[in-house]
Amino acid sequence: MRARTRKTAAGPGDRAAVADTPATGDAATGDGGDEPPRRGMVWLRGVAVGAGVGIGVVYLHDMGLAPIPEYRIHSGLVEHERLRFAAAADRATNQLRALGNRARDLPGAAGEELSCILDAYERMLRGSRLLRGVDQRIVEQRVNAEAAVRAEMADLIAAFSAMEDDYLAARAGDIREVGRRLIRNLTRRPGPQGLSGLPRGTVIVAEELSPADTALLNPRIVGGLVTALGARESHTAIMARSLGLPAVVAVGAVMDHARAGDAVVVDGAEGIVILNPDDETLARYRGRRAAFLRGRRNLQRLRTVPSISRDGTAVHLQANVELPSEVDSVLQSGAEGIGLVRSEFLFMNRDSLPGEDEQANAFCDLVRHMDGRPVTIRTLDLGGEKLGDALNIKPSANPALGLRAVRLSLTRQDLLRIQFAAILRAGVLGPVRILLPMVCTVGELTAARAVLTEVVEAFRRAGRPLPDSMPPLGVMIEVPAAALSADALARGADFFAIGTNDLTQYALAIDRTDESVAHLYDPLHPAVLRLIHFATGSAQAAGIPVSVCGEMAGEPRLTALLVGLGLRELSMAAYALPAVKQRVRRIDLGAATQLAHRALGQPDGQHIADLLDQFNAK
Repeated sequence: MRARTRKTAAGPGDRAAVADTPATGDAATGDGGDEPPRRGMVWLRGVAVGAGVGIGVVYLHDMGLAPIPEYRIHSGLVEHERLRFAAAADRATNQLRALGNRARDLPGAAGEELSCILDAYERMLRGSRLLRGVDQRIVEQRVNAEAAVRAEMADLIAAFSAMEDDYLAARAGDIREVGRRLIRNLTRRPGPQGLSGLPRGTVIVAEELSPADTALLNPRIVGGLVTALGARESHTAIMARSLGLPAVVAVGAVMDHARAGDAVVVDGAEGIVILNPDDETLARYRGRRAAFLRGRRNLQRLRTVPSISRDGTAVHLQANVELPSEVDSVLQSGAEGIGLVRSEFLFMNRDSLPGEDEQANAFCDLVRHMDGRPVTIRTLDLGGEKLGDALNIKPSANPALGLRAVRLSLTRQDLLRIQFAAILRAGVLGPVRILLPMVCTVGELTAARAVLTEVVEAFRRAGRPLPDSMPPLGVMIEVPAAALSADALARGADFFAIGTNDLTQYALAIDRTDESVAHLYDPLHPAVLRLIHFATGSAQAAGIPVSVCGEMAGEPRLTALLVGLGLRELSMAAYALPAVKQRVRRIDLGAATQLAHRALGQPDGQHIADLLDQFNAK
């Protein structure tokens, strides 16, 4: 995606074109001295994934083996930064020396070859050009050590890669590995560089953010999110929406233009990113941000009114929770409960697995906060590729179709027992439900229920407290096989939760995180709606509750369609709940049912979208 740079003539008050206009203070340190001149305004377009307008300063985040921050340092902190880098280099040397000693104990030529490679890496950390260059950049450019390593590493790699000698050109990979080890040692130290310790008003700009990175964001601190890659339905985009962050993804040129400390505007509704906005542009977007916040406050007035259609049909609205920090916003939204707790937050950003006590404490806190409102906890929905080191499981060649979710839990039943035990402990404090992800067969549900029964019996034998009634065990309908066999699953499940994100992805054979095909991802495809309709009807026939907990639930444009298909429970990101409630209160059930029947007869998603637009315009 090409950048669009607005060029203006230098005139009175035109700060975008005045080269010597001072920039704002340093984002990470508050140091406003010796700043470079303000650069020209740059407009970029991407995919809008989070509503609202964010205004702040750029924080560059480089996703790799560890977060790589970039910020300027005060002149008085230069020596401290040099010592911090020297300590990281010493740690890297000791690590490589220890690895080299272990490699020498390996049998045969492999151990000898590996030992030689590690010795070469160790020599690179003793007075090499890499170390001298990094130290010089810290002193002369006054940048943090991580940024200095990255810049020096990039220059050396480019120089070696350009050499005609194949052996020397291959040394570029050695430099990369040593540089990454230095960065890992630097970023594992506590300090302002982590995504969990950013200055207020920071706008994260990155090539890409992993879900684990996004899990570190504090919505009270971070003002927005911009990535060069991504798609509207990527997990990072979903998490950004759930946190209520203005966000734009697939902004291809942003890493070429953004600099740490730049002023930036993020228009999450229109998919626009503006670097170094001039005064007029900044004032206009401040006005838009104020209007958006006013509208959100007006919707908050609906918090205490019932979610009932015009003809008196109740539609129960609950909230999805990615992170424990969202619970306050769930309560403020007026949610009737938590329809989906994604337990993956307990497993992210760590090398070890959480035990029963840690998981129980987290779940108990959620239940206490909800004060009698129901909480649905989904068991682990990560794959072996995300937990490979901790589980000692070979990563799948295709993680989306591999050993993940309930498949992983049934393969490693020790993990499932721990989660069930933690949920039972939370169930003593209030109503909880257990949701199994990615179920495809009745056999998987039966096997999971057998494990739950074993855990319950173990509690009884040990005299441990149990809930007054056993937590219902539900199935997530997110695989076409589950939707098409929903009538059989409904005979063994206590409830259904339809996950429209993965259901759409699997039904259409589209990776929603792949920018080249993400535009084909369409939850209004007739096949997806028919799967939802059949699963909903199967649940109703069996007399069990059914909800939608995917992104479709949080889109007011689709509310009438879902209600018309028979859904009476919707779970969504907390920020979306007031607008959906407003839409519910304007719906007539008879008209919504007719809309759904007409939609099911349409040939493609575009016809259904047109039908919805006509209906919602009335």
